[in-house]
Amino acid sequence: MSAIRLLPDLLISQIAAGEVVERPASALKELLENALDAGATEIRVDLEEGGIKTIRVADDGTGIARADLPLALARHATSKIESLADLERVASLGFRGEALASIASVARVAITSRASGEPHAWRIAAQDGAVSKAEPAALNRGTVVEAHDLFFNTPARRKFLKTPATEYAHCLDAFTRLALARPQVAMTLSHNGRIAARYPAQDWQARALAVLGDDFARHARLIDEAAGDIHLSGWVGLPAYSKASRDAQFIFVNGRFVRDKLLAHATREAYRDILHGSRYPAYCLFLQLDPARVDVNVHPAKTEVRFRDSQAVHRFVFHALERALGRQESAASDPARSPDAAARNPGTPAPDFIRATTASPSPAPRQENLGLAVAEPTAYYRMVAEALAPPPSPQSSDEAPTLRYPAKGEEETSAPPLGYALAQLAGIYVLAENAQGLVVVDMHAAHERILYERLKAALGTRQVAMQPLLVPVVFAATAKEMAAAEAHHDALLELGLELSAVSPTHLALRALPAMLKDADAETLAREILQEIAEFGASQAIAARRNELLATLACHGAVRANRKLSLPEMNALLRDMEHTLRADQCNHGRPTWFQLSVNDLDKMFMRGK
Repeated sequence: MSAIRLLPDLLISQIAAGEVVERPASALKELLENALDAGATEIRVDLEEGGIKTIRVADDGTGIARADLPLALARHATSKIESLADLERVASLGFRGEALASIASVARVAITSRASGEPHAWRIAAQDGAVSKAEPAALNRGTVVEAHDLFFNTPARRKFLKTPATEYAHCLDAFTRLALARPQVAMTLSHNGRIAARYPAQDWQARALAVLGDDFARHARLIDEAAGDIHLSGWVGLPAYSKASRDAQFIFVNGRFVRDKLLAHATREAYRDILHGSRYPAYCLFLQLDPARVDVNVHPAKTEVRFRDSQAVHRFVFHALERALGRQESAASDPARSPDAAARNPGTPAPDFIRATTASPSPAPRQENLGLAVAEPTAYYRMVAEALAPPPSPQSSDEAPTLRYPAKGEEETSAPPLGYALAQLAGIYVLAENAQGLVVVDMHAAHERILYERLKAALGTRQVAMQPLLVPVVFAATAKEMAAAEAHHDALLELGLELSAVSPTHLALRALPAMLKDADAETLAREILQEIAEFGASQAIAARRNELLATLACHGAVRANRKLSLPEMNALLRDMEHTLRADQCNHGRPTWFQLSVNDLDKMFMRGK
């Protein structure tokens, strides 16, 4: 066996660089974080060949004093923390003092900096662990860091780099994330001499929409919620803007971009009711909390965090997103909304409803010559409903509800947000007129959402029914699963699961939720135990239960080519107006769109 020996300093730095600098984008991220921590108000990034040949980051921050320049390239030298107490409540982006030393061990690095109050700038260079003496240089203010020929002295790692175009794409991602994190800083990125991105100093809403684009802006909702010292703000995309990948998902914790499993799970749960399948939501979220409540010293890349009270953070984020996605927004808030934008639903309470009493729909009345305006038709619809009301009969399972119209003498209020039904198109769409113009509703998608929310509400009022198993399912369990089953026995019973230990290493499943009686019992038990152990019991079976309810709602909703009467169409519109998440069906499709009168005028070129 070889004798134990100390490694050379250069090799130690190169090993550390393997954790910090994986590719040009990793180096760029570290340099940008240093610039932001230095209080820069403007940053310019210049790349050559995707950052493989050159990475140059110039900022107008506080600069580095001449005496501190050699320390800037030393390992574990930093100005951001001094003690363990500082480490436990880190507010800066960088704090370990490894980044510049790691980059200098695998690239040719030069730093030019002018600290406040100094007569001129100083320049220092490093290569293969050797640091040059500081020399006078020309620079107005701030710091310029240049890294040339990344991995020139580690060819084994250099060959694993991708093409310059691919590496540039990763650099652009890193630049974009930090541009979102610090909107008050003007940032410019150029590649091979051409400007690729330029963002002026702006507020976070403008920066988010500038980075994510106009299409996202048309399909996103603003979120701004707080609970104690936890604050969540940002934009959440509607299901209509879902993606095939996660590349439009941004979460920042105290200004730091993170990929956190707990936060990812909370966002996924919030979208579960409105986005199914293989699509991914788009969002840009900023979570602020006391730095002492989050540990950022988890991974060398600093993209993972650990919360002191993870379940509280999970619940807060989940409920905040759920409320934002379920919030109804009035069509009147944006009368000029174009037909390709995701429509927003109103939240005005509607009249009471009663179920249809007909086994077959009544024929829709002819109304071509009536000339009804938006504010007039209540009396007419009441007359039609009374004239066409059939005798009572057993209710069919696929009937839409009917509307109770105001009685004679009651004051007629202003037109409801979704207006009044005009006709049915192609047996699929309901056309209605409101104060802004034309509303087009997908009747199956809308009714599906209504039924789904009603099923969930009804189920939430009673305990989950349990189905005892004739033969208990016994399976080998891990120590973590055994502990979760014992610690959360009562919570599992409330969820419809009866689990008990039959040996120190085996669990027996004796009952499961009746709604899930056809599920794979062992897989279901393991998944729930894992969810409970990590996130608590509140969301453990919601996913499977809601998927079942979504299927029931889909099959129970009014089908295509079902002819609806005008009262039935209006009942559907009123029901939509006070149903949560009525903007989308259970599969993430929009349920209605608004075409304003201005949109129609443009189509027919009126006024030209």
